[in-house]
Amino acid sequence: MQTEFCKQLGVEVPIFAFTHCRDVVVEVSKAGGIGVLGAVGFSHAQLKEELDWIDEHIGDHIYGVDTAIPQKYEGQGETDPDKLVEMLKAAIPEQHREFANKLLADHGVPEWPEQDDEVTLSFSEAQAQVLVDEALTRPKCRMIVNALGTPPAAIVEQVHQSGRLIGALAGRLKHGINHKNAGLDFIVCQGSEGGGHAGEVTSIILWPQMVDAVAPLPVLAAGGIGNGRQIMAAMSMGVQGVWLGSRWLNSSEAHAEPAQRESYMKATSEDTVRSRSFTGKTARMLKNEWTEAWERDDTPDPLPMPLQGYLSFDAQRRTHRYAGVGDCQKVAFNPVGQIVGEINEIESCRDIMMRLMTEYSEAYDRLHAINPE
Repeated sequence: MQTEFCKQLGVEVPIFAFTHCRDVVVEVSKAGGIGVLGAVGFSHAQLKEELDWIDEHIGDHIYGVDTAIPQKYEGQGETDPDKLVEMLKAAIPEQHREFANKLLADHGVPEWPEQDDEVTLSFSEAQAQVLVDEALTRPKCRMIVNALGTPPAAIVEQVHQSGRLIGALAGRLKHGINHKNAGLDFIVCQGSEGGGHAGEVTSIILWPQMVDAVAPLPVLAAGGIGNGRQIMAAMSMGVQGVWLGSRWLNSSEAHAEPAQRESYMKATSEDTVRSRSFTGKTARMLKNEWTEAWERDDTPDPLPMPLQGYLSFDAQRRTHRYAGVGDCQKVAFNPVGQIVGEINEIESCRDIMMRLMTEYSEAYDRLHAINPE
């Protein structure tokens, strides 16, 4: 399974694991792939703590860090992270706060402890810059990825000067072309099936179009990949690796409460929806009464990014911490792709990696048997 991009990074297999859990990063990298830590929900101090732990446990293996700097966002241009946060919080209309709080109260979601009231979201250049600076102090961090558009030119140059690779996600063809023109080293091409922020074009259409449009830049396939047969299909289209996020949500190493795990295992591939109700941009997640409530004609419309994210942050953390209390799962933020229909058990990251590679090999052998020469 090794590709030229794998060789460039020095990893055994082209499996990239996007996750917010440090344990998953370590275990996937140890199993031959490369873990990529999603840092959007971390303050600088929190990211430092997470990376310290990863560096201590990952051995000689490498990892990446994922940021989220949108091309356009409310408050763009403000360079002081603290001032930006206060400005954004003040810009949230009171009717939106009341509506969100009522949804949580009606579903019995406990209040967040007052002594722990920090809001940590980094959907801006000013906030992400601090995280990138920290990541680049770590020799084992070999790649930076931006989840929402082409990174600012100054960050691209900073990463390149450090000797690392920088890439970005693209859900539309023009986004990938913009990434290439900006001098990025690789593109993560995510079809609409994927969890979180994604475009409208399906993976099987978008992947080969992107490979052709940005050649010879390496493309990683994302969106709708959860087994080795799907990896085989993606690789046959010319990508240099696969980017999996949803697959790790129910791994034994993932930081998830039992009730949240149960929500994933009960869900089918038809139980997701693309919604602006949590971040302000369209993202795929499990549909529930929260996502439906924001779509009604008699309720407030979701705010633009990052205002909606700051509004919903309280709901996200409360429903995560108290996942099994009351009807929390009916208003919880559970971002996941349509591959959720295959997430039916809890497995270790190492077992998932081994199964993916075995399934890939079996798919390869089946194709070879059809036309051996």
